[in-house]
Amino acid sequence: MRALGLDPVHDTRRTFDGLLEAMSRPGTVQSVPDPADHAVVATLVDHEVTIATEDDRLADALAGQGRLERAPPAAADVVHAPHRTGWDVRECERGTLVEPSEGATVVYQVESVCRGRDDWTTVTLSGPGVDGTGTLSVSLPASELSALAASQADYPRGVDAVFAATDRVVAVPRSVRMEVA
Repeated sequence: MRALGLDPVHDTRRTFDGLLEAMSRPGTVQSVPDPADHAVVATLVDHEVTIATEDDRLADALAGQGRLERAPPAAADVVHAPHRTGWDVRECERGTLVEPSEGATVVYQVESVCRGRDDWTTVTLSGPGVDGTGTLSVSLPASELSALAASQADYPRGVDAVFAATDRVVAVPRSVRMEVA
């Protein structure tokens, strides 16, 4: 994805490794290439994966490689959220009891993610891959994180979330319980 400033081999592999670690250890901050949201989307999207994005640069880069299959957020496999306008995460595809893997992955572009920052929304995580409980601070409104928690409340159905900031990602898979402080 050279059009995005990403090496299509090395950066995609590094992003895949970072996402794998982030998904298996929810709430941990992992390093990926910058810009993290573009790196994550470029890694996840191929010609069979639908995407909802408002980012023209990203859409043009995917289209240039024959990997742009647009869908509205409620029907997309991957929802890229560089801005929060016009859609509700609770309306995203959450899969079925038979095929929970059909749930969407929402990639939020955020200012930052870290553990324990008081001026951002804090969530408490528990479940598979989390040692006891963990906390995460995200630069998103509490209302958005509450909506995300509601979209994950019917496990195994739900959405997977990736918070991407600069060159860092944190994942909260649908199997993890989120409590918004």
